[in-house]
Amino acid sequence: MKVSPHLLFSIPFLTLAGAALADVRLPSILSDHLVLQGGKPAVIWGWADPAEKVRVDLGGSKAETAAGADGKWRVSVALPAGQGPHQLAVEGRNRLTVSDVLVGELWVCSGQSNMEWTVARAEKPEEEAAAAKFPKIRHFKVQHAISASPLDDVKGAWVVCAPETVPDFSAVGYFFGRELHRQLGGVPVGLVGSNWGGTVVEAWMSRKSLEANPAFKPMIDRYETSAKEFDPAKAKESYERALAAWTTAAAKAKEEGKPAPRKPALAQRVSDGPNYPCNLYNGMIAPLLNLQIRGAIWYQGESNVGRAFQYRSLFPAMIGNWRADFAQGDFPFYFVQLAPFGYNRTKPDADCTPCAELWDAQLHTLRTVPKTGMAVTTDIGNIQDIHPKNKQDVGLRLALWALTQEYGKKGLEFSGPLYKEAKVESGKIRVRFDHGAGLKARDGKALTHFSIAGEDQKFVEAQAVVDGDSLVVQSPAVPKPVAVRFAWREDAEPNLINGAGLPASPFRTDSFPAVTADKF
Repeated sequence: MKVSPHLLFSIPFLTLAGAALADVRLPSILSDHLVLQGGKPAVIWGWADPAEKVRVDLGGSKAETAAGADGKWRVSVALPAGQGPHQLAVEGRNRLTVSDVLVGELWVCSGQSNMEWTVARAEKPEEEAAAAKFPKIRHFKVQHAISASPLDDVKGAWVVCAPETVPDFSAVGYFFGRELHRQLGGVPVGLVGSNWGGTVVEAWMSRKSLEANPAFKPMIDRYETSAKEFDPAKAKESYERALAAWTTAAAKAKEEGKPAPRKPALAQRVSDGPNYPCNLYNGMIAPLLNLQIRGAIWYQGESNVGRAFQYRSLFPAMIGNWRADFAQGDFPFYFVQLAPFGYNRTKPDADCTPCAELWDAQLHTLRTVPKTGMAVTTDIGNIQDIHPKNKQDVGLRLALWALTQEYGKKGLEFSGPLYKEAKVESGKIRVRFDHGAGLKARDGKALTHFSIAGEDQKFVEAQAVVDGDSLVVQSPAVPKPVAVRFAWREDAEPNLINGAGLPASPFRTDSFPAVTADKF
């Protein structure tokens, strides 16, 4: 952002007035290389002296307003013709210019580490970087920020896509945006990356939205109790003991030529960290609410696996929270169903169904919340790594939802098979799907990861075969079946796909009690 200040009052006047006049300011996201959402007036906002007149010129489209008593101002201005580049000029007692402004498609890319994961850490990073010559794709990385109350600005800068810059872009965001750019005739695409690894969904929600649902109160109380009971002295003492033990273990590992164990970290009060309710919403979402956007893509849930059943309520509430606060209607919200990963693989006899219940919560969200979409990733995960490198297909599958549901592209299948209904037929269960045309096994082998149960609710491995546009599931061990489950464990990598090659979502036909139902 180029700043050309000029004061309209003299230094002697300022001295007599006893106070300095403030320059007109813009938020960091309204800066050079900005991408504005097309199809609606742009919203420009910032700060000035109370009652100060502010004039805005966006590529020849003009508007005027005055700052309120709190010094804040906000104005809508018509978009100029064409994609640009345009210049944004803002003038009060000083003048600001924002250069290289494009008009196109603006998406928020949020969640935890799998959304934050960069192109440099995805598959084929050198090849992807060399091909990243898309100056109309821009990325704004919101710097991490924690706050107990809503902030009015974030830190960050718009970066133009190029071979030397794209390695630091969100990989899922970039591959999603690149597909939109290609399929929509080279339209500019802006990607606002507001994400933080290892974070829980409630950290991305407002206090108002959490308090609106009484079912969330026990969770809020748990966090508040933890914060009150935290003892810094005890935490330091525990850390020092752990550090001493680690030092000894690390030295021994070095002597034996083995990797050192993970170094302990000093515990902090939960309210001081990113995983306290509302802390990330306040620091990294609230300052963006004036942005006019097309929609959001989301990759999160790993940190909520242990409370998967609660996610059935939390996640839809978060989507509703954002939609209400951005005040742009039910904008499209597309999310990634988690990849399989061995969350409990090191625990003997551990229950491996919480992740499946998280998948089920995500499927529930897709079914119950309008204008959502879900990219299934059971075929492109890594059981040993919670960060699978194939982010290309993740971005592509999210883009299929956007291209068909938001941009009206025809002739594209945008989802893998989604469970629709089941019917018991003579000791077997017939299962039907939406998006189930061309059901088959990806590898040409027998279908895997199906189980079946009778009234005793005990599931056993089952055989599933394609029969026209449905599947027939059975097991000789269950002569009177009542329920089918598919891919119902965290390490499931099933092979059921449709004719478009897109994988089926894990599902269950029953409503038996969830193992995480009492977790909050």
